[in-house]
Amino acid sequence: MTHDGKHHRNKWARVAVLAATVFATEIASAQEQQPEHTISYNAAISSDYRYRGLSQSRLDPAVSGGADYTHNPTGLYVGTWLSSIKWTKDLGGDGNVEWDIYGGKRGNLSDAITYDVGGLYYFYPDNGLKPNANTFELYGQLGYGPAYIKYSHALTNLFGTADSKQSGYLDVGANVDVTNGFVVNVHVGRQRVRHNGSLSYTDYKIGVTKDLGICSVALAWVKADTSAYLSPSAENLGKSAALLTVSKTF
Repeated sequence: MTHDGKHHRNKWARVAVLAATVFATEIASAQEQQPEHTISYNAAISSDYRYRGLSQSRLDPAVSGGADYTHNPTGLYVGTWLSSIKWTKDLGGDGNVEWDIYGGKRGNLSDAITYDVGGLYYFYPDNGLKPNANTFELYGQLGYGPAYIKYSHALTNLFGTADSKQSGYLDVGANVDVTNGFVVNVHVGRQRVRHNGSLSYTDYKIGVTKDLGICSVALAWVKADTSAYLSPSAENLGKSAALLTVSKTF
């Protein structure tokens, strides 16, 4: 081995050690940035609480809030969310709160494809409706970049509709980060109400969200392609409308 050969060998050895050190540092940094446990809280006020295109608050403003826990190494999560509503009273029942309880697992199937599977229980305290408004759904979602497709399947009657077990909702959309913190939100969904074909419908949404730091502001156009859901004053709860939401996650 010549002196130059030793020099080059030592040079590449130093480069390899440096690369390994940088790689190890990046891994340690990533681990530090993602703690084992994450808890977050959220609160929002909206000009109208629309769910699957239909107003839950009689086309009036609504307030909401919730909390989420995630175990980052496994992707397991649980959460809860509450909102003011009016529709259970409008159908002759009682109550003015929707309380959601959910849990599941999310992660990556590959570098490009994400998944999210779980269950969600919609609880309407003291709703008094027959059939009961309380609903349980299983859901599964696949994501590719900003796009996603999600399917939710009801194991109970769907939001108080008689003989509607095994109803399903297909949700296709995307949340595209464009520029300067603006995110374009697009969505189309299809609600199938089993044994109640006249209540099935398609809904649409297009909007934009901006994170202002102190809060996020979202403006959207929403519509449900149905006239089967009416308020006590005969207003179409799925009619085309602009929706403004101000929210904060902390």
